[in-house]
Amino acid sequence: MLKSKSYKLNNYANVQEYFHSHNWTDGLPVVPPTPETVKDLLEWSNVEPEHLIGIEPVRSRPITAEKLAINAVMAGCLPEHFPLVCESFSAMLKEPFLLHGSTASTGGCAILIIINGPIRQQLGMNGTFNALGSSDRATTVIGRAIRLILCNLLDVRPGDVDRSTLGHPGKFSFCIAEDEENTNWLSLAEDRDIPQGMSAVTVMSAGSPRQIMNEWTTNPEEILDTFVAEIKSCMRHYSIWPGNYAIVIPPQLRVHFEDSQWSKKDIRKYVFNHARIKRKEWGECGKASIIGNKGEKEYAALTDENHLLVIAAGGPAGGFGAIIPPWFGTKSKAVTQPLGVCLDCGPE
Repeated sequence: MLKSKSYKLNNYANVQEYFHSHNWTDGLPVVPPTPETVKDLLEWSNVEPEHLIGIEPVRSRPITAEKLAINAVMAGCLPEHFPLVCESFSAMLKEPFLLHGSTASTGGCAILIIINGPIRQQLGMNGTFNALGSSDRATTVIGRAIRLILCNLLDVRPGDVDRSTLGHPGKFSFCIAEDEENTNWLSLAEDRDIPQGMSAVTVMSAGSPRQIMNEWTTNPEEILDTFVAEIKSCMRHYSIWPGNYAIVIPPQLRVHFEDSQWSKKDIRKYVFNHARIKRKEWGECGKASIIGNKGEKEYAALTDENHLLVIAAGGPAGGFGAIIPPWFGTKSKAVTQPLGVCLDCGPE
């Protein structure tokens, strides 16, 4: 039995206007969440409406499966998408993620979700072309569901809890699938101690992607120097503090690492050793007044090499890559956890 309040609205247009007038949307049209569609999601995942996903730690708000399902329907999710919505939000509620801080900050980060394992193929997720954009239905609606849940269950709306000065487009949806089929690397989930063959989600409080390009070398070190230069630029212009940076490496660059037998571990070690700046470099970008007597102090982008998330994704052509910086790495940590709801047992 669903416990949420119900509304009788005559048609689709009235639903849209009613939801918009109550600030229950992200500005885009929503799918009307009828009792039937909400129950379909819950039955697929074999969870009761009152099942507790977790407790929001700052305001002690209980987050139930029914409330997640309502917003997932609104976002356009099908029943088979719902386990990933639940798992993503469960990961966000873990203490290391610092959900309230990341969603209330003026820094304007979004929730990056990375999907690994067999669930990607089951849901038709595409980790190749336009991987950081609207690459496929599943990643788009799952990312959007997380945003609607934040808005409607935790008041993370612009000007309310969300105090973003600028924000970025990832606040609509920021979910990607790793391209595990076109690489010999370990997946991100396996790299973070999830057993091979298990589906998993990783969540990270993330800034907007910063695209790089290097088509003039096949040398892994030189390619990584381009990524490192962008990380160092972020440390100068945005935040000097370490955190879970993510780098996205598409096939045209990835093949040079694989041909040279570089693993993700090798990449993490190189970036950890080279992505460093001295405080005096802030003098080159208008921040000289806060250098003080610490000009020679060195700052690393990563607390340790395992804080770098290396993601294989992107279209097959083009010497591009991306850096995704953390919101506030000393406070919010990326969280990875396996999918805990049955994937293959749809409703009887």
